[in-house]
Amino acid sequence: MSLLMDEIALATARLAEAGVDSPRADAELIAAHLHGVSRGQLHLVPDTDFDPRFWDYIARRAAREPLQHITGRAYFRYLELEVGPGVFVPRQETEVMTGWAIEQLAAMDVAEPVVADLGTGSGAIALSIAQEVPRAQVHAVEADPLARQWAERNIEACAVSAPHTAGQVRLHGGDFATELSELDGMVNLVVSNPPYIPVGSSVPPEVGEYDPATALWGGADGMDAMRVIEATARRLLRAGGLVAVEHGAQQGAAVYWIFAEERGWLQTRNHLDLAGRDRFVTAVHP
Repeated sequence: MSLLMDEIALATARLAEAGVDSPRADAELIAAHLHGVSRGQLHLVPDTDFDPRFWDYIARRAAREPLQHITGRAYFRYLELEVGPGVFVPRQETEVMTGWAIEQLAAMDVAEPVVADLGTGSGAIALSIAQEVPRAQVHAVEADPLARQWAERNIEACAVSAPHTAGQVRLHGGDFATELSELDGMVNLVVSNPPYIPVGSSVPPEVGEYDPATALWGGADGMDAMRVIEATARRLLRAGGLVAVEHGAQQGAAVYWIFAEERGWLQTRNHLDLAGRDRFVTAVHP
């Protein structure tokens, strides 16, 4: 076994003791990032090329700094995004909702569907939709200036590798309660991963200490931002337009009633994530 593989085994034990959920994967991903190889090529790194900074990075992860902050990268569907302090790290669960949105847009009989991504953060949802629905016009809204800087970075990076995709995304600063008034009644799909954690809830250190508070806390019941999105979606969507909003695993019933028939919504449905838990709600504007 190579020196690096021995060190990864020791690092895995250290991360497990620190309570990291996926200690082996994180140790391998840190090693791969630092040595410029894929995880499958780690065993090929010569002993003489071992980078002692590996243990500095492992110490940061053991202190529960997010892996994505250490590597500076997050992977979302087919994207590699820059992330760091001040922006919410996109999660795998959100890929399921984004995939649903992409499928619905692809099935629409609309030449250039208009999409609003409310609270875009890193730009993960907006850029994924632009990449996979080539004629979509995506309006990404982000009020937090630090998070918006990360979205700008990712759009600019995409402009180099995929200029057409980046050109489909327009970034807006401002509160999504009032932003995009020029698009009222013109949007085909509203999508959002809003803050939905009830204030006072216990969260892992990687979340509570590193993700921005504005992307986490949704008021006493976690529904504050959800109620705003419901009103904004009613304002923005054209007849027959769709809304998709992520929520917590225990919030399916509560979110369902926010998008209730009494408020004019049709075909309100809860959808499951990869672990089989309620994860996002969808509805049709009448």
